[in-house]
Amino acid sequence: MGATNFYMGSLRYSPCGRKRKNHMLTSVKRNKPEFKPMKQEISQLEAMRAEQEKQYTSVMETYMKTGNYPKSNTHKKESPIYTGTLVKGIATMHKSNAVPVISQQEAEDISNMRRN
Repeated sequence: MGATNFYMGSLRYSPCGRKRKNHMLTSVKRNKPEFKPMKQEISQLEAMRAEQEKQYTSVMETYMKTGNYPKSNTHKKESPIYTGTLVKGIATMHKSNAVPVISQQEAEDISNMRRN
């Protein structure tokens, strides 16, 4: 607990305990510049966007303003079912690999391949 703790945080004395000169206590007197609001120039990109907003109106915004929403078709889609006569059935060739069978000869060939 030396003498430096007594002077800690003081403007008159430095952290090592030495007395400072008086110019540390006086505030610096400077000419403050006059406040001028910043002028925001519109960039070329912002100008193009503003022009496009006027030209192409948003469909969603028009629906929100008018309240007329389009009626949507949301009924359930029917699952596809094979109704043709080309495929006779489905055979398993190797390790549950389902293969469509078109003719009787093809069915016999697939059954022979499984046994060999």
